[in-house]
Amino acid sequence: MALHDQTRKTASGVGDHIASRLLGWYDAHHRDLPWRIAPRELARGIRPDPYRVWLSEVMLQQTTVEAVKSYFRAFVEKWPDVEALAASPTEDVMKAWAGLGYYSRARNLKACADLVARQGGRFPDTQAGLRELPGIGAYTAAAIAAIAFDQPAAVVDGNVERVVSRLVSIVTPLSEAKGDIRTYVERMVPATRPGDFAQAMMDLGATICTPRRPRCMLCPLREDCSATVSSDPERFPVRRPKGEKPLRRGAAFVAVRDDGAVLLRKRADKGLLGGMTEVPTTGWTARIDGATTDAAAPFPGNWRPAGRIGHVFTHFALELDVFKTMTDGAAPAGHFWSLAHEISGEALPTVMKKVIEAAIPGATKKQRAH
Repeated sequence: MALHDQTRKTASGVGDHIASRLLGWYDAHHRDLPWRIAPRELARGIRPDPYRVWLSEVMLQQTTVEAVKSYFRAFVEKWPDVEALAASPTEDVMKAWAGLGYYSRARNLKACADLVARQGGRFPDTQAGLRELPGIGAYTAAAIAAIAFDQPAAVVDGNVERVVSRLVSIVTPLSEAKGDIRTYVERMVPATRPGDFAQAMMDLGATICTPRRPRCMLCPLREDCSATVSSDPERFPVRRPKGEKPLRRGAAFVAVRDDGAVLLRKRADKGLLGGMTEVPTTGWTARIDGATTDAAAPFPGNWRPAGRIGHVFTHFALELDVFKTMTDGAAPAGHFWSLAHEISGEALPTVMKKVIEAAIPGATKKQRAH
């Protein structure tokens, strides 16, 4: 039987049954998350705020729930609605985002807020309308439509792909099976509570149907799960072997003024780490190495080695040799001095925090102004 036919048959036969079981489990075992309206709150008529749903979904792209919680709370405290976020300078948004990674999300977040604010501060309530907004792709549009507007949308993230792959024992590599997985989910989405169903599927994958050592005995879908019957759930989803990430090299230069200020500059708005703040570095990219010696320093000085840091990006690994110097000179063109007590608030990506910490331990931690 073809995978598509198998998926169609299985989904049409047990979809309603699975949704019912899953929602019952979710009512009792859902995660309490700062952006979530729990089932008991929904029953009292409390509705999700599309702004908070959108913000959380953008933050959660390729980032863990635990990492997002504190950022989400800080964002909604500073910018409680989309109009407030739109009114804020882009630089402030980038600073608040620093450390979350994948910085194009922050630029798109600001662009989306600007557009929604200009259109009256209301998010579209359909997947098609949401897809017209900056930074909102198919998954995010489906998640917002289901969770914020109770639309029967198929929300498929990595957790959901794992759950479905095990339910049906899909032996096709995940990269090729995504369409059939979506078909399966579409046929399971209930007409009522589609937002809770979407969140239940994600919670099940995050807490029970985990990548390693899944807790199958606690799973509400264990009687329907093909992988559980075969006693080999960790086999799924099937993935093609990953190629080794290329290693790129470069150098980074930490110049410190006599009063403790650090020399920084802003990266170009487009490209890797676009719009973020950095210390001067050499011209490394995902495809080429940069210079690795102090001969490439931004100005002549007594540059001394301060260690080497490593950082892993999505498509490559990076090693930077760090050099440090003391200076009382003016900032070169395109650079600026950040005072010691202000460095922790700069829009520094994690790789640049590592660089500065190698040269000045503790410098990127929050300090009190004197």
